[in-house]
Amino acid sequence: MPAAKATAPAPSVNQVAFAFVQALAAELSKGEIELPGYPAVVARIQQMLNDDDVDIAKVVTAIGSEPAIAGSIVRMANSAALNPRGVPAADLRAAITRVGLNTVRTATVSFAMIQMKKAPDLKGIEPQVDRLWQRSVWVASLSQAIARRLTQLNADAAMLAGLLQGIGKLYILARASKHQVLFADQEAYRHVEQTWHVNIAVALIESWGFPTDIVEAVRDSENVDDDARGPVNLGDVLMVAALLSDYAGTPETLRALVSASRPFQRLQLDFEGCENFMTTAAEDVASLREVLSL
Repeated sequence: MPAAKATAPAPSVNQVAFAFVQALAAELSKGEIELPGYPAVVARIQQMLNDDDVDIAKVVTAIGSEPAIAGSIVRMANSAALNPRGVPAADLRAAITRVGLNTVRTATVSFAMIQMKKAPDLKGIEPQVDRLWQRSVWVASLSQAIARRLTQLNADAAMLAGLLQGIGKLYILARASKHQVLFADQEAYRHVEQTWHVNIAVALIESWGFPTDIVEAVRDSENVDDDARGPVNLGDVLMVAALLSDYAGTPETLRALVSASRPFQRLQLDFEGCENFMTTAAEDVASLREVLSL
């Protein structure tokens, strides 16, 4: 009776993680980073917005062809955070003029992410995608409020950068879902995510042609080594917004992070200041979260 063929041992989690990281590195080096299901209409609008001299009439026409994006921009223009005087925007053109191109970019990205949740490649991981997206919305809304209330930085740029800060995590999630061994090991998965998500986010938003200040903000959003004496920047805003979104419900942890994190120092925020900010900005933040989540 012939001997049974030996079965090759299943690859270990470390082997799967190493192969996965190699694939990510190759995609980055080749510029092949693409999100599954990213709508073509959003890519076209973003390409148009990359032109600093774009005719506003063309922007209105392009966005008007996609009612969901147009409606989102109008709602944003009329939100408490972006319309403190309560004067409604009469039409799409007035809304775009009021909010500016960075907010238009934010609305198009929001629409894209909501559409992507329906992509076949993301089937079966919709709850994880939704959690990542809701966190991005939370970070974006907090970033806008922090920049507007506590700095002289562009609040609309902060909102856009906040929305994009976690985009690399979404890409890794979509790719890792095809590697069940890695996906099932949360410790290995979190290590890959933490190590790679910023580089992937930067590669994505550079490929989409977003402004340099947005790219730099995302690149710096987890850089904790900057001198506390330096001027506040968009990266600081993103880092503080991310920490507030992740730890607002665990005050003791947040207190320790506030004491140890230089971005909080540059923003002159202590723990009590964070609590006060979260209270006073609550209405504006909630209004933006509602609009961006639609």
